[in-house]
Amino acid sequence: MPDSLLNFDRHLFYFINHDLSNPFFDWLMPLMRNPKFWIPLYLFIIVFCIWRYKKQGAILIVFLAMAVGFADYTSASIIKPQVNRLRPCRDPVTAQTDIARVGCGTGYSFPSTHATDHFAIALFLSWIFFKRWKWVLPATILWAAVVCFAQVYVGVHYPLDVTGGAVYGSLVGILFGLGFRKIVPGFRA
Repeated sequence: MPDSLLNFDRHLFYFINHDLSNPFFDWLMPLMRNPKFWIPLYLFIIVFCIWRYKKQGAILIVFLAMAVGFADYTSASIIKPQVNRLRPCRDPVTAQTDIARVGCGTGYSFPSTHATDHFAIALFLSWIFFKRWKWVLPATILWAAVVCFAQVYVGVHYPLDVTGGAVYGSLVGILFGLGFRKIVPGFRA
C-alpha cells in the first residue's frame, strides 16, 4: 500500500478514535460492534422471513446464512492472512496512541470481517426486499455503516479495513442475492 494512503488511513483512524471521542460513543460503540447485541435483529429477520414467506423464506434464510458464512470465511481465513495488515492496536506506529475501548482481537486487520459480514447481510436483504420496501436499502446500509464506524472508534480497525470489508461484503451479498433469485425466481417480497 502506498505510504500516502497508509498515512491518510492512520490520520483518519486517529480522528475517529481520538478526536470524536466522547462518553456517549464510549458507551455505545462497543455495543454496536458486538454481534451478540444484534441477536434480536437476527432472530427477527429469521422469524419474519419464515413466517411471512414459509418455504421460500426458509430458503432465503439459508442463502443469507451462506452469504454470511462465505463472507466470513473468505475474509478471515483467506484474505486477511494474505494481506497480513496489523491491527491499529498492534501497529507500532498507532499502538502508542490507540484508545483501546475493547480487546485488540486476534488475527490481522484487512479486511474487517465485521464489515464484510454486515455488508453481506445488508446488501443481500436490500437486493431481495428493495422493490417492495425502499427503506430497507438505507436502513441496512446505515446499520452496517454504524458497525463499521464502531470498529474504528473502538480501535481495532483502520478506516480502509472497514471500507475494504464493506465493498467485499457488498459484492458477496449481491452475488448470493442473485443466486437466491435464480433458485427462487417467483419470490415476491
